[in-house]
Amino acid sequence: MGERLLEVKNLRTSFFTVAGEVKAVNGISYYLDKQEIIAIVGESGCGKSVSQKSMVQLIQMPPGKILGGEVLFEGKNLLDYAPTSKEIQSVRGAGISFIFQEPMTALNPVYTVGNQLVEVIRNHKKCSKAEAWKIGVQALRDVAIPDPEKRMRNYPFELSGGMRQRILIAICVACNSKVIIADEPTTALDVTIQAQVMELLQQIVERKKTSLVIVTHNLGLVTRYAQRIYVMYAGRIIESGTTEELITKPRHPYTKGLLNSVPKLDQTGSEKLIPIDGTPPSLVNLPDQCAFLPRCPYACDKCRNSMFPELRSVEGENHFVACHRDIVEDRT
Repeated sequence: MGERLLEVKNLRTSFFTVAGEVKAVNGISYYLDKQEIIAIVGESGCGKSVSQKSMVQLIQMPPGKILGGEVLFEGKNLLDYAPTSKEIQSVRGAGISFIFQEPMTALNPVYTVGNQLVEVIRNHKKCSKAEAWKIGVQALRDVAIPDPEKRMRNYPFELSGGMRQRILIAICVACNSKVIIADEPTTALDVTIQAQVMELLQQIVERKKTSLVIVTHNLGLVTRYAQRIYVMYAGRIIESGTTEELITKPRHPYTKGLLNSVPKLDQTGSEKLIPIDGTPPSLVNLPDQCAFLPRCPYACDKCRNSMFPELRSVEGENHFVACHRDIVEDRT
């Protein structure tokens, strides 16, 4: 166990709409150590992004509301601060920074890259515009952007998707963030650029001694980089453990389904991927039973007649699963 940097306890976030209460995050708990890479994985709409934005109170309120829980960052509960307080604003960027989805739209199109970098840097560091400009140029150099002086004067539309993603990473580097949350960092990028971005994030963690949370729907993407993985479904964490344990011995049917839908190197052209039947449930009317029940090929009478299962330890102290059945399948 490393030195604990971030710990989320029983976080609950809902959105109150005309259709009812949308329980986007329904009591999740996880932790992140210093210089560690973890991944939060699940289908679109399962609450991954909302859980991360809730930590620093970036959700729109109303209709959103953080109903409970704790977010302990360096020992302080971030949910004790008001959303517009100086305390929480000092954490955003300098303490915890985001690489948001869609690099094509995450940057402001009417300002140059340099203007946006300088603004962020001066918000978190006491320095002149000239000093902030130098810090920005060095940050672009750190993320391997060629001719960084010239790129500082470019507008986002003049750059490729991969280059824009590197600029978003550079903003985190310039602020010396202690935690980087990469929300679908490879969205809309081709396969070769995806690999470059993931390698760059890993290098940033090693060089800058920061920590990284990768939020993605692609379980195959993170297996090379994350030390631990949390699998989310319908606003809850349904399995967690080290990457090796989850890949070789997934214990929840949903985790198994995600793994089966990833192409394998030894797969022949005639073999088909195995999809997960059905669709995720509505978060407005969540059942008292396991939310994966209608899609689960292993469902039994206990699953139908019992409340949602609590996380329990399996295969040692670092592997947890929320499932009534004891399902083991070696994938070695």
